[in-house]
Amino acid sequence: MAGTAATLGRARSAGHYQGNPATREARWVRYTLLTLGLGFFALFLLMPLIAVFTEALRKGWEAYAASLMESDTISAVKLTLLAAVISVPLNLVFGVSAAWAITKHDFRGKQLLITLIDLPFSVSPVVAGLIYVLIFGAQGWFGPWLQAHDIRIIFAVPGIVLATVFVTFPFVARELIPLMQAQGRDEEEAATVLGASGWRTFWHVTLPNIKWGLLYGVILCNARAFGEFGAVSVVSGHVRGQTNTLPLQVEILYNEYQFAAAFAVASLLALLAVATLVLKQFVEWRASRAVVID
Repeated sequence: MAGTAATLGRARSAGHYQGNPATREARWVRYTLLTLGLGFFALFLLMPLIAVFTEALRKGWEAYAASLMESDTISAVKLTLLAAVISVPLNLVFGVSAAWAITKHDFRGKQLLITLIDLPFSVSPVVAGLIYVLIFGAQGWFGPWLQAHDIRIIFAVPGIVLATVFVTFPFVARELIPLMQAQGRDEEEAATVLGASGWRTFWHVTLPNIKWGLLYGVILCNARAFGEFGAVSVVSGHVRGQTNTLPLQVEILYNEYQFAAAFAVASLLALLAVATLVLKQFVEWRASRAVVID
């Protein structure tokens, strides 16, 4: 540390360290890049967000509130929350387990497991929904057996939950794997040598080190669960008041030319997106502070 401080001091005295930026492009280049970045932000992110709330409130607050209190919308909110409440904890358990196995143990098929975790990123959500229809639909592989036992998966809540689990599958694991790989195994191995059990090691050693990354993955997983459209649309059947989530409710209202109501419901998803960004920024800030303190 003393040598580094001395080096920086010599650099300052020699005029080599004056708080200049890391790059030395001309000022017009920096301003051009900044303008392009802000322009894309305004055009593709800020303006659509403003448009959603403008259209939602076009007929006033009373019409806005009435649209949100409509029975089908309330049912869509409840179903969306239910799908998220079930799928996020399931993916939390899987993500932590998969990250632990991949980063703390060596076994055959590790690379295959990593590849399978990334599968939902490469498969279209619509294709994922069709796969569930093929497996659990009336004409699917298990369709006759399910009908014989009066079990409904497709065009019912279980199918929506399955589709949501699939599309949110990688988020927690993909956030934890690089973090746990960077941390290595030294602390867990030391705890094991001292006699700690696997669960005790995880709870007192691993979890404190990954808590902010874990929370970050859960936030992204939850946002994805709320906003999923393609896979859920295929397996839901669009039964009003029963199998419509918030994104599907927006589509139905818009197709029925109820534009104010459609944008009112869409504003709920927009608010969720804004809340997700705020939580994401908070988690990143706390994680960076934790690194500095350590």
